Amino acid sequence: MVKLRLTRMGRTKLPFYRIVAMEALTKRDGKAIAYLGSYNPLKETAEVVLKEEEILTFLKNGAQPTRTVKSLLVTHGVWAKFEAGKK
Repeated sequence: MVKLRLTRMGRTKLPFYRIVAMEALTKRDGKAIAYLGSYNPLKETAEVVLKEEEILTFLKNGAQPTRTVKSLLVTHGVWAKFEAGKK
């Protein structure tokens, strides 16, 4: 099963995350199928960059987002586009 989840980057106490598509059993920082965006929680307003078309393609093919990734998708309107496309 493919999951959309975060992989940690950056140095000690300065995390930076990439949003990636990975097999569910892969380690947190293991090999990703695709890089779909980034998330920087340390900026004053958390910086999120998303590749919407690729994310929607993975969601339509059955990929499951983690709770954190789903909340980012909801905040930026990608989840609403996915729900609208299902009907």
